[in-house]
Amino acid sequence: MKNFVVKTIANAAALAVAIWLLKGITLAGETTAAKAITLLVVALLFGLVNFLVKPVVKLLSFPLFILTLGLITLVINALMLLLTSWLAGKFDLAFHVGGFGPALVGGVIISIVAWAMHVILPDDKD
Repeated sequence: MKNFVVKTIANAAALAVAIWLLKGITLAGETTAAKAITLLVVALLFGLVNFLVKPVVKLLSFPLFILTLGLITLVINALMLLLTSWLAGKFDLAFHVGGFGPALVGGVIISIVAWAMHVILPDDKD
């Protein structure tokens, strides 16, 4: 359970940095509290997408992984962010990614920040 909370906090922080740095990724809300709640729900949704969908996509794209020496992972991360944006729209969450370009750069930012947060935050292995 603690690991789940740590991953959600790391995802939320990574998404917040991407929203802050990129104009193509937006999070709307009337109050700061509403934005924070939306961010946490989107972080949960992003974690769910990464847990359920990403392994299947990575398995199916394994030949491309070898052919591109792993660079296809950047595209997969962008697609997972776009899928999260689409699902957020279906759940009436005020989170939007404005195309593949912002998703690609946002995926890189989210990967770096999430990795840094996992280094900083404790998990069950400590």
